[in-house]
Amino acid sequence: MNQVKYIFVTGGVASSLGKGIIAASLARLLQARGYRVTNQKLDPYINVDPGTLNPYEHGECYVTDDGAETDLDLGHYERFTAIPTSQANSVTTGRIYQAVIDKERRGDYNGKTVQVIPHITDEIKRRIQLLGASGDYDIVITEIGGTVGDIEGLPYIEAVRQLRYNLGPHNTVVVHLTLIPYLAASGELKTKPTQHSVKMLLENGLQPDILVLRTEQHIGEDIRRKVALFCNVDAEAVMESIDVPTIYEVPLKMHEQSLDAVTLRKLDLPTDQTSDLKLWRQFVDKVKNPKRTVDIALVGKYTELPDAYKSISESFVHAGAANDVKVKLHFINSEQLDAQNIDAELSPMDGVLVAPGFGHRGVEGKILTARWAREKGVPFFGLCLGMHCAVIEFARNAMGLSDADTAENSDTTANPVIESMAGFESGPMRRGAFRCAVEPGSNLAKAYDATEISERHRHRFKFNGDYRQRFAEAGMTVTATSENGTIVEAVEIPTHPWFVGVQFHPEYKSNVKNPHPLFVAFVKAATERNQ
Repeated sequence: MNQVKYIFVTGGVASSLGKGIIAASLARLLQARGYRVTNQKLDPYINVDPGTLNPYEHGECYVTDDGAETDLDLGHYERFTAIPTSQANSVTTGRIYQAVIDKERRGDYNGKTVQVIPHITDEIKRRIQLLGASGDYDIVITEIGGTVGDIEGLPYIEAVRQLRYNLGPHNTVVVHLTLIPYLAASGELKTKPTQHSVKMLLENGLQPDILVLRTEQHIGEDIRRKVALFCNVDAEAVMESIDVPTIYEVPLKMHEQSLDAVTLRKLDLPTDQTSDLKLWRQFVDKVKNPKRTVDIALVGKYTELPDAYKSISESFVHAGAANDVKVKLHFINSEQLDAQNIDAELSPMDGVLVAPGFGHRGVEGKILTARWAREKGVPFFGLCLGMHCAVIEFARNAMGLSDADTAENSDTTANPVIESMAGFESGPMRRGAFRCAVEPGSNLAKAYDATEISERHRHRFKFNGDYRQRFAEAGMTVTATSENGTIVEAVEIPTHPWFVGVQFHPEYKSNVKNPHPLFVAFVKAATERNQ
């Protein structure tokens, strides 16, 4: 293809309708027809990136191979398409304004008055087209965060309007996701909110080409025709997005309504390629029809908001399907665990995962969890801080170092078994994908079927190498290190049924096509205990 095509996904009426899932689903459908597709997210908030946002504010911070800290929707994109994203796939208002102000300070604008139009909108357009200019993609799907009408989103809507004008007909498509609420009192589905949402979009110069209607009830042909008429959209371009048991069923529901074919026709692209969705259908069938259920505890401090651990939750969906089981996750707040209640909370579990995090809150509960799993012989999986807690627990209770701690939370301990990394004491973290050497014969080596791997990281503290030999003598061994051998990447207890702690974040690389091998192995161990 000579001309890269652009698809823009906007949302109206309410937030959290699932723009990211629709964008990822459309990408998967176009990919199934042989097109090279990538997704991009434009976030209107003024933060430069989500790295410093509290998970309760914005959910999980997702990390890419190149170390970008991004919105959790990039996780959806990768899980659906298995295509790695990068910093170019994530744009925020903070990053846009930072770039424009830096140019102004350098004198790049030659003394001109810097304004939202054209300077901010030009920078937005440049960022949108970066992926297309790479030559790696036929179609770029850009999701605009927030809801149409939000004041902070207006520059993005204006930039899309200009881009559609610049690129000409058949080179762009606007997909607008709205809500069709059901009023139980009258027993009616109401289209007026959607009409007003489209009207607001039109006031800003954008006519949607496709409407996706989020609904709890089937909309029927009469609603479809009514929305098409009042919103100036072809009836075939009005899609129903009804609640489904799993988000991975959404691409199949969209395919049934020909979302991919309608989109391609509007982009003046061939539609004669056969969609290859066989493996996807098999995966969805396994998710919906498991042979048994296993119970796994996710112990963390942000458990009131499951989106804070979105990638972990979805990794368990992938691993469950690979093992023909449903993983029932139990979110347990580590701040509320103590010696009196931990047995009651964890005894029903077939496996325990201790989640990543930062700071001292909830750490003692995580340490207590690691001890419980170690002593009870229950499969244990510790991620990043979860590994640190397992190391601290082992030092305290198996090695007799009662004051063992992490330098993150204590600067007085005589046994800092977790230490800060030189150059990362404050500010930037060690982020992105790094290669690791894996010890042959370990649980890691068996899971990966390899002794060299690459995993994504986000940390500034690490296992203190001065204690490595003492840990090995006590029964906890190092089973993976960084390429140069200076950073401990994984620890295991060989005498335990399955006890693994890793410095990295395997959840960021799990997807439908390639469930992460460590999650698959952990769920397998939990399933065997369940039997």
